[in-house]
Amino acid sequence: MNNLTAAVIAGIILCFSAIPVASETAEEKGRWIAEQTDRRDLGWGDSEAHLTMTLRNREGQSSVRRLSLASLEVDDPMLGDRSLTLFAEPRDIEGTAFLSHTRIHDPDDQWLYLPALKRVKRISSQNKSGPFVGSEFAYEDLVSQEVERYTYKYLRDEPCGERTCYVTERFPVYEHSGYTRQVVWIDHTDFQPRKIEFYDRKGDLLKTLDLLEYRQYLGKYWRAHRLEMQNRQTGKSTTLSFSDYAFGLGLGEGDFQKSRLERLR
Repeated sequence: MNNLTAAVIAGIILCFSAIPVASETAEEKGRWIAEQTDRRDLGWGDSEAHLTMTLRNREGQSSVRRLSLASLEVDDPMLGDRSLTLFAEPRDIEGTAFLSHTRIHDPDDQWLYLPALKRVKRISSQNKSGPFVGSEFAYEDLVSQEVERYTYKYLRDEPCGERTCYVTERFPVYEHSGYTRQVVWIDHTDFQPRKIEFYDRKGDLLKTLDLLEYRQYLGKYWRAHRLEMQNRQTGKSTTLSFSDYAFGLGLGEGDFQKSRLERLR
């Protein structure tokens, strides 16, 4: 078999492997969609970005924080990615740092460094639903969304703006999650999430997250540059705006250790 023939056959196999089987269950299709999203975000290595966090209360009054985010991809299938968030402004929160190690089946490891107290606080495994530094994002919203963290169910297809989306439910496996379920809209074309609804422990709608302004990096990896989290019960909201994404910086495990938190500036 010549190289051209082999390439054509491989392409056909890959094409058919990405088409869901008609007889599959709603649970199987829901998981297949999640796997497609995950597959398209493998191999990016490490990255950094600058963020602006805008917090708004029910009356529309706002405050702004500036921070940076470093991330490290972890190849171990039983572990998730690492992230390190460092606040630069305003002065009263400057130097605050948040380190997160995603786990698949075990509670995530998360630490918060508070410069005013000069100590590192471990985030309790039962407190992941608490607000992250006063925002509408919870600590559990800030970990990498590994496939095995949820079970899934496909609901329907429907328009989402000018696009068409799969609509799926996912149910957290983590017993202390603040959510009973999440409803996710996934783009048919690029398999990126466009919207997520979060339902609280009573089963009521708590928050909605819109993921906007996607851009592609390295010819493959999509990143949303604006996240809009709306609390449907309190009327508060938080916007995260991303800029200056950079990849391949040579970051390693040593850059994401608890011992580094007190030395960051």
